[in-house]
Parts: sequence; C-alpha cells; structure tokens
Amino acid sequence: MSSPFDPPPGGDPLGGGANSRPGQFGGDQAGTSAGRRSPQVHGDPFAEQGPVAPPPNTNPWNVPNALTTLRLIMVPLFAWMLLAHPDDFWWRIGTALVFTVAILTDLLDGHLARKHNMVTDFGKIADPIADKALTGMAFVGLSIIGELWWWVTIVILIREWGITLMRFIVLRQGVVLAANRGGKAKTVVQAVALILMLLPIMVPFNAIGQVVMGAAFILTVATGIDYLVSTIKRWKQQKGGPVGQQAGPY
Repeated sequence: MSSPFDPPPGGDPLGGGANSRPGQFGGDQAGTSAGRRSPQVHGDPFAEQGPVAPPPNTNPWNVPNALTTLRLIMVPLFAWMLLAHPDDFWWRIGTALVFTVAILTDLLDGHLARKHNMVTDFGKIADPIADKALTGMAFVGLSIIGELWWWVTIVILIREWGITLMRFIVLRQGVVLAANRGGKAKTVVQAVALILMLLPIMVPFNAIGQVVMGAAFILTVATGIDYLVSTIKRWKQQKGGPVGQQAGPY
C-alpha cells in the first residue's frame, strides 16, 4: 500500500513526474509552476530612471511659433523706426529696445520648443527666416544710414543666407547641420554688436560697438567656412564615404 507521501512512479519527491522538463516545478527546482519560465530581468530594476520627455506636440498653434511670428511682425516696425528717425536720440533708444526684445524672443521660443517638445515644421522653417530677416534688416539699415560699411553687411548677409539655404538643401538629403559653439558665439556677438551700434552712443564710446562688430564679422566668416567644410565632409560620407560604402543618414 502506497503512502500519500511516496513520490509518483518515475518521478521525483517534489512531484514533477517522469516527463518533467527543466524549468518546471520539480524539474530543476526553480520554484515556478508547470509550463512557466522564470522571468528574465535585465539591468537593475531599482535603478533610478531619468526624466521622461513629454510627448511631441506638432500642433503649429503654440507659444514658440507665436513668438516666431511676433518676431517676423517686428521686423518692418524695427526697419521703419531705424530708417525714419536715424538721428533722433529717443527714437534710437526705442529702436534698440525693439531689436533687443525681438532678439530675446528668439532665445525664448527655442528654449520653450525644446523643453516642451513642441518642434514643428512651421517652426523649423519660420524660425531661421525670422532670425535672418531681423539681423539682416539691422545690418542693411545701419549701412543705409551710413553707420556701417556696405562691404561688411554684404559679406555677412552672403554668409548668413548662404548657410541657411545650405541647411535646407542638405536636410532634404538627411544631413543635419547642428549649431556648434562657434555658431552660437557668433549669434551672441552679432546681437551685442548690433545693439551697441543701434544705441545713440556718443564719441568716443561708439568705438566699443565698432570693435564688437569687428569681432562679430570675424566670427561670422570663420564659422561660415567651418560649416561649409563640415557640410562637404558629411556630404561625401552620405554619398558613400572614402571606401565607397553608403553612409547612414544623419
């Protein structure tokens, strides 16, 4: 007479049976029920997770795009104030103030778009256009009223609009030209130089604005050459690289 505590025929003391497989209860004593596998845990389950990025918001009706649109609207206002009242002290103060506010909207809309993941197709196109329109009008306006050499304005505009056009062209081929430190420094120095040139600063203190403008000119040309060389290298890699192997998209 068999005891209820005796193992089943051909099995083991834990009741796995003769046909028990590893991983079943009684087969390898893993402690799992029959027909189930032990869960696989990869990494540290208690590791601290980083901040979760907000879901992308591709709706063009958002605050960053509104700021970009405002900057575009401010360009003709800024142009009229500068060209209609170039010699009036208080009008020049107001002109410099309008330009400064417009420049700050550029910093703010980019920050908000990245922080809240609100990068849209409209913003990708309108933001650089608004930036170049604003700074371009400032350079042209200062040359029209005789406070900045035309050759400086022409060289800077060729660089600015040329690089912007090149960005759009290579972007369609999958090559992304991210702004580097030199480009960001150029943008800041340009903004400071233009504000100083727009302010009605008396001689000899107006030389400060001219010195900063010289630095902005050098940075503009140098970063333009750097972007051009980088684009040519990436374009060659995109087309196959030095060994004739197709490179992946950027």
